[in-house]
Amino acid sequence: MKSESAGSATGRTRNRRGEGALLRDEIVAAAERILEREGNEEALTLRSVAREAGISAPSIYTHFADRDAIIDAVLALAFERLRARVVAAAEVATDPVQRLVAGCRAYCAFGMEDPAQYRLLFGRQRTTRRQLEYPADMSQLPDVWQQNLQGFMVLVEGLRECVAAGRSTSTDPVADATTLWTSMHGAVTIRQFLPGFPLPPIERTVEDLVHRIGLITS
Repeated sequence: MKSESAGSATGRTRNRRGEGALLRDEIVAAAERILEREGNEEALTLRSVAREAGISAPSIYTHFADRDAIIDAVLALAFERLRARVVAAAEVATDPVQRLVAGCRAYCAFGMEDPAQYRLLFGRQRTTRRQLEYPADMSQLPDVWQQNLQGFMVLVEGLRECVAAGRSTSTDPVADATTLWTSMHGAVTIRQFLPGFPLPPIERTVEDLVHRIGLITS
């Protein structure tokens, strides 16, 4: 009786047997809505997520050990959306340089259109992760890095395609793609923190970065 009262107090119908995965998705979706609405991860608490999802706070522990586990799930979903967006944009073009430009524009568009998720992806302190010396075999990266940086690897492969087609003089696509990535990150964040500053259109900035840093020859 006690659990039924708790369920009715939330105004939410209890999930039927076998619907645990559905509840997990609802928790993650609730966390995403809070993040989008509030604009920062400090607003994400177990209580706030439970309230947003219409469940009791203890119900969360069936699927997530703590707040950080919820944030990790939100991160994984956001990284996959970013990767899919970059891939979808790049696939439209047939020219390797234009594919690279399109993918980079899609990356920046993600950051501009969803600033809260973007800051969550790339603005968090991750002090517990071990540091790898450069150059490092990408396969040596921790599994979570390899999974979450698939969008970056699309960028690396795009630059490699430009080199193979004789359109880039890059001799280290990983290093140059990394510089391109960090430059795009700067282009996105400065627009987030200095709205109204007379910067050139982001599309023009991206194309310039690709040609300069990617060492595009034609």
